[in-house]
Amino acid sequence: MEAEQGDAKAQYNLGVMYANGKGVPEDDKQAVKWYRLAAEQGVANAQYNLGVMYERGDGVPEDKVLAYMWWNLAAANGIEDASTNKGIITKNMTSSQIAEAQKLSGECLKKNYKNC
Repeated sequence: MEAEQGDAKAQYNLGVMYANGKGVPEDDKQAVKWYRLAAEQGVANAQYNLGVMYERGDGVPEDKVLAYMWWNLAAANGIEDASTNKGIITKNMTSSQIAEAQKLSGECLKKNYKNC
């Protein structure tokens, strides 16, 4: 399967399939797994969707800092909705949480999205 062989677009698409239960059983943990693999290869939509998963706590523990971090990266890669979501989520975050999310974003960029 292309996703297992590292094809980022296939990994993203498989994440969407698991998130929505299309062609496979709905499984948020599997969706997160495939989104993360694609996000680590710079797929902005996967980065955006990881932000959504962290914001909602779908397949991962709810974490506003990580949601912001992934949306920050997606926004930097041209996803306008990620900028909007960052603006919304910051209303429910402390200034130290926002600073931590921005720091993590920078570290993630330096690592070329690996192990973020």
